[in-house]
Amino acid sequence: MSLRREKLQELFKEETGVILQRRLRDPRVGFVSVTDVELSTDLRHAKIFVSILGDAATKERTMAALEGAAGFVRGELGRRVRMRFVPEVMFRLDDSIEHGARINALLRQVVPPAGSASAPPGEGQRPPETEEEPSPEPGD
Repeated sequence: MSLRREKLQELFKEETGVILQRRLRDPRVGFVSVTDVELSTDLRHAKIFVSILGDAATKERTMAALEGAAGFVRGELGRRVRMRFVPEVMFRLDDSIEHGARINALLRQVVPPAGSASAPPGEGQRPPETEEEPSPEPGD
């Protein structure tokens, strides 16, 4: 990937976050975080990945509002980022944060953290050392 494209992706990510938080006045848009931006190689299309806090209905409403506001966001990006051509904006839902949190919760159920009070007795502790001699191996 070219250095220019990487820098533009970071700039689009920051600017889109600011636009969504401060400029977009749609009540259907709740708590939205921009997680990533992918620009096409010709810089004509921008996929903006967003993470939305809330249940499925909230996410659906927010995505509908974001898709409706894509033109507004594109116009704002055009004012903030000096480019000959401002890419077409498409929003995509990013569930990776929720997926990671779910995996984390499942792992906590299977393996409790070291030193926690919920660990069964004896786990995480060394067995007591005894003065017994090891039993001889069979065949010695």
